[in-house]
Amino acid sequence: MEKGESKSFAKWFGKVAAKITKATGSPAVVLMAIAVVIIWALTGPVFNYSEKWQLVINTGTTIITFIMVFIIQHAANKDTTAIHLKLNELLAANKNASNRVVNIEDLSEPELMVLKSFYKKLSDLAEKDNELFTTHSVDEAKENHIEKIKPE
Repeated sequence: MEKGESKSFAKWFGKVAAKITKATGSPAVVLMAIAVVIIWALTGPVFNYSEKWQLVINTGTTIITFIMVFIIQHAANKDTTAIHLKLNELLAANKNASNRVVNIEDLSEPELMVLKSFYKKLSDLAEKDNELFTTHSVDEAKENHIEKIKPE
């Protein structure tokens, strides 16, 4: 597959996956799935609850589940990327925000735990404040807190 074909396939797949994800989450499709199971269960006596009768529902649900896992994961990945980009834009646009957290999702687990400890300290300082709407960046938290409690 050439590069252009790969991009067009990815674009097509993205559109199809979004439509499938939206449709399968709708109440109508949920009711349809319930109806299929009820019809299958009601036909049990007709087929003497045979192995073929059981195989129909098992095979159908397995195939649908297998495909849906990948489609839903694709949609979740796209949504996660969009949320990260929106948050990055907010961080970049706010002069008081720390740019250190842009693309934080690329950090390792130990690096995230170090950063979490900074935010824990920030939270501890915020709890000492009597005002709900006071904010701090990670880099300025201690300095801001010291300035706020200094007598004038």
